[in-house]
Amino acid sequence: MTIKQRRYTVRLEQDQWERLEQQSRSRGVPTADLIRTAVDLLLSGDSLKDMSRLRLARIGEFQHLALDVLIREQFPQYRDRIVAETDKRVELYHGA
Repeated sequence: MTIKQRRYTVRLEQDQWERLEQQSRSRGVPTADLIRTAVDLLLSGDSLKDMSRLRLARIGEFQHLALDVLIREQFPQYRDRIVAETDKRVELYHGA
């Protein structure tokens, strides 16, 4: 089975190239293999980050919705105070 490869030119700073060569020598692998591995890790990491962000967003939205429902149903008299305090804290800690 033949793996199709494309050839690209990449410009690196001298320091980057030296560190890359050092890693290549210490691991006993060709520099090109090290670069391909780095690209694979970067690309797989991006998809993991996206999945993680989506998961955190979903958890956050669930928590907000659940808490809002509980407050509306069980403690409606405190809702306006909680929202006002939240607004103050957002402005204080996040400048918004």
